[in-house]
Amino acid sequence: MAVYIDKNLCKGCALCVIRCPRKVFEISSEVNRKGFTVAAAVRDGDCVKCGLCEKTCPDLAIRVAG
Repeated sequence: MAVYIDKNLCKGCALCVIRCPRKVFEISSEVNRKGFTVAAAVRDGDCVKCGLCEKTCPDLAIRVAG
C-alpha cells in the first residue's frame, strides 16, 4: 500500500479527493470514533507518490510511503 490514512485523525474534509491528480481517494461510508466519515484510498495502485494529498491534509492524517 502506497497511501496510509490514519482514520482517527481524518475529518472527511475531502481535500485529498479534490487534490489527487490520479483520483486515488473517495469519502467512504466508514465513520471514525469522532463521528466523521473518513477518506479511503480506494485506488491506491494508481498512486504515483506525488505527495500532494499528504501536503494538503490539514489534519496530517495521510502518509505516502515510498
